[in-house]
Amino acid sequence: MKAPSSINRLFVKLLLGFWLCSSLIIAFVGILPFLQQSHDQQPLSHKQEQLLKRVAKHFIEEPELLKDSRTLKKLNRHRAPDGKFLKFYILDDESRVINHRKVPRTFREFLLLSEDHKEPISHQFRTELIFGPYKFIAGEREYRVYSRIADNHPKPWFFFFNDNKLLTIIIAMMLSGMLCGLLAWNLGKPLRSLKQSSNALAEGDLSSRVDSKVANRGDEIGELAQAFNSMADAIETMINNQQRLMGDISHELRTPLTRLQLSLALARKKEQSSIEIERIGYEAEQLEDLISELLTLSRVTISNNENLVHLELAESLSQVLDDAEFEAEQQQKQLDIDIPESISLDHYPKSLSRAIENVLRNAIRYADSAVSIHAIQERQNVLITISDNGPGIDDAELEEVFKPFYRPDSARDRESGGWGLGLAITHAAIKLNQGHISASNLKPQGLKVLITLPVKMKGQ
Repeated sequence: MKAPSSINRLFVKLLLGFWLCSSLIIAFVGILPFLQQSHDQQPLSHKQEQLLKRVAKHFIEEPELLKDSRTLKKLNRHRAPDGKFLKFYILDDESRVINHRKVPRTFREFLLLSEDHKEPISHQFRTELIFGPYKFIAGEREYRVYSRIADNHPKPWFFFFNDNKLLTIIIAMMLSGMLCGLLAWNLGKPLRSLKQSSNALAEGDLSSRVDSKVANRGDEIGELAQAFNSMADAIETMINNQQRLMGDISHELRTPLTRLQLSLALARKKEQSSIEIERIGYEAEQLEDLISELLTLSRVTISNNENLVHLELAESLSQVLDDAEFEAEQQQKQLDIDIPESISLDHYPKSLSRAIENVLRNAIRYADSAVSIHAIQERQNVLITISDNGPGIDDAELEEVFKPFYRPDSARDRESGGWGLGLAITHAAIKLNQGHISASNLKPQGLKVLITLPVKMKGQ
């Protein structure tokens, strides 16, 4: 298995993902003030400089005008070419405003901003534009002149966030959540696929594998998916070999068993019968039945040769139900059958009939007086319920009874002999038909077996 490159490692992906996400958010929030500052502050334009220069020219030529209040008041009556009023502020060498008693807050802020710049600037406030200074000397003193004009200059849309800090924080948190959610989804999706494949394998689906897209990711998750697929291949091969070995051994055992039965028949023909010979004959018959059950389990599990058909359920089970009615009648028990002829589904008739027969015969054997088999269709599934009013099974053994060679120690135990293969064959046959089987106890007594089968098999 090829190790992922350093850039494909999960640690690097997580680090880069979260680092990139947080960096984008921080950059978005942090760069707004600088963008607004670069947009609001501009070098003094030639037109603005000429305007300030014309105002300063009168005072340079006649310095005494700086002490004339009427002249200073006239400065506020100037109009810009667009008709807006211009206000001028003249500061002396001690930074005192000589032509206004009250100075607006925005102008004081502009004075602080202009001190940080060596060259004259213009600054756009929310509702006004201030620019300057233009320095001039009048009467051996240095003065500075500034101008202020009402101007609601439109700003780019993203400056809205800079003016609404709380809303910006909320949007940043939402955006961060979306980016992190996208990253989490990207990491969680292959893990969900791996979980589904693991659950399917645990439930007995040996063909379950992780999708190739996940296995080829190139990071640790891809390595894990490849390791899982390799493990699943090994498990499937091992179990299939084990089941095939069981079938092969069972088949090979029939040869010496046949010879043994032939020898017993010859001994009986020669009137050499004895208690020991009869016992050997009985055990040979038991061994023959066991081998037959093992071969049936092997065929259902790994070597099904049936053709899949879409057929009515009642038609497939007709012979099984006829035999069950006869057997129940002989044991003086009531059998209730309710299988609508309208129910049809994809299935393997022989294996499904064998599965239903095993469960139904068990129900008749252990029932006190009544057995029922009902079938209904719910959406894309067919539900078959087989119930009896017998002693039931301990709750702890309800899942174990479907395993090979398991026989419960409860009331439904060893009275009839057997090797615990009947329900194992049933489980394998239901699984072959892509269904599910489960058992539960009834109140006050009895057992219910529920078989769920798909109307249409997947992959067919």
